[in-house]
Amino acid sequence: MSEHFFSDMSVMLGRSMRHIMRSMDTIITVCITPIAMMLLFVYVLGGAIQAGTDNYVNYLLPGILLMAIASGVSYTAYRLFQDKQRGIIERFHSMPIARSAVLWGHVLTSLVSNALSVVVIILVALIMGFRSSAGVLEWLAVAGILMLFTLALTWVATIAGLAANSMEGATAFSYPLIFLPFISSAFVPTESMPAVVRAFADNQPVTSIVETIRALLSNQPVGDEIWVALAWCLGILVVAYFFAVRAYKKRS
Repeated sequence: MSEHFFSDMSVMLGRSMRHIMRSMDTIITVCITPIAMMLLFVYVLGGAIQAGTDNYVNYLLPGILLMAIASGVSYTAYRLFQDKQRGIIERFHSMPIARSAVLWGHVLTSLVSNALSVVVIILVALIMGFRSSAGVLEWLAVAGILMLFTLALTWVATIAGLAANSMEGATAFSYPLIFLPFISSAFVPTESMPAVVRAFADNQPVTSIVETIRALLSNQPVGDEIWVALAWCLGILVVAYFFAVRAYKKRS
């Protein structure tokens, strides 16, 4: 690793962020579908859904945020695939910079751009009636969990971007991730689901993450769900990082 790793990484981050700022439609596109889903469920379907709460926006928001992140990380795979196809990664490797800085530039860009998307969605939710009794520490905990979730999925996206042979293949991995909140407690309590579906919903990562964020935002005890949520995020992160680095070394 280059002794100038952090300066190299900041240069790579700056490069990727300039691409984002020149094409803000990527952030807007990431926000549009989750916001549309939020409007649909609150104003069209909300009256027919029994979620056990008078404020359905509060119940819905955590799942919407996870959907936005799952959609947003696909752009990491897209940008990485483009760099690979155009030979840009090879050009960087010919320079005296830390090779891992190229990957970390894309990963940190994903964290920043997804954070912007999350902020936009929360602002829209506030207009729709979202209210939280959470304090500063609870909000920091929510931000930390969302950041960890974004980091884990971004490394999954990195694998897709490096391993794919087409643009479609690079971004297709995100579709199941976007769909996953629908089979969780993100939109309705799992108690209302058939036994087999409920068993899956109760034991997949989105449910524990959603329940943890929901409890934090409502300033309620999180119980053991937070440890399950952190275990899922860290587990996915470690495994995805290992295979991403492995795929990157093969490409190198």
